[in-house]
Amino acid sequence: MGKIWFITGAGRGIGMAIARSALEAGHRVVATGRNAADLAATFAPYGDKVLCVHLDVAQEPQSAVAVARAVDHFGRIDVLVNNAGYGQLGLFEEVPSTAVDQQFQTNVFGLMHVTRAVLPLMRRQRSGHIFNLASIGGFMGFESSSVYCAAKFAVEGFSESLALEVERFGIHVTIVEPGFFRTDFLDASSVRYGSGRIGDYGDPQGPPRADYETYNHRQPGDPARLGRVLVQVAELARPPLHLLAGSDAVAYANSAVERRQAEIAAHAALSASTDFLPDEVEAGNDASSTPC
Repeated sequence: MGKIWFITGAGRGIGMAIARSALEAGHRVVATGRNAADLAATFAPYGDKVLCVHLDVAQEPQSAVAVARAVDHFGRIDVLVNNAGYGQLGLFEEVPSTAVDQQFQTNVFGLMHVTRAVLPLMRRQRSGHIFNLASIGGFMGFESSSVYCAAKFAVEGFSESLALEVERFGIHVTIVEPGFFRTDFLDASSVRYGSGRIGDYGDPQGPPRADYETYNHRQPGDPARLGRVLVQVAELARPPLHLLAGSDAVAYANSAVERRQAEIAAHAALSASTDFLPDEVEAGNDASSTPC
């Protein structure tokens, strides 16, 4: 009968592509999103292989309800795909604090809400696989993307630590780090920019905004191919903790690692100089023995 996939943000883009790939591979899917009617229309051709459920991940109580509906219908959840999210772009000083809160509420806390609701089930099963959608913006920064990158860095740190906590239960965690994929991510219907204007920065929102708008719907990544890759990864006995998606993601990652390694080497002596000296340690001259 295949596996049961629970996918957030399944109404369009990468989430929809993952859902379709799982279905075409013979699995069943709980497709969630903020508009259950649109989901039902999208996945109608798949009949009873799909359960469409309303879920706004930013609203914590909805996660428990959606997971309960999935279990009542299919009996279990084998694969969780935390995909729901959006891009808050713009220069940091021009993004209001309310927009920062909303970005984290959806892209970070929403992901945590759904994971918290699913984990008890996976622990009881002693099996499961969690895919958390991060980004190339989760391991390196981009101009005019500080808030979005901050949220995706948080997803990376959370996921790496979570993987260590749940591996004892046979639960795998994979952080998916896509490059630029041809979805609505950069479209006006999805992406958001800061509403403030600070003259010191010159051109409002900075040159990257024009670049992003030009790149919209011309990105090299194919969501359907990414969906098929995740289906393959879900079948691996030892799936990767990090999965780069796209040739551009590989290039960005190599560049980021090279820069970091060069920086570590250049300042290694300065970094090590913060340690106690050997004779100080032997003499007991450390923080734990210093009188108050």
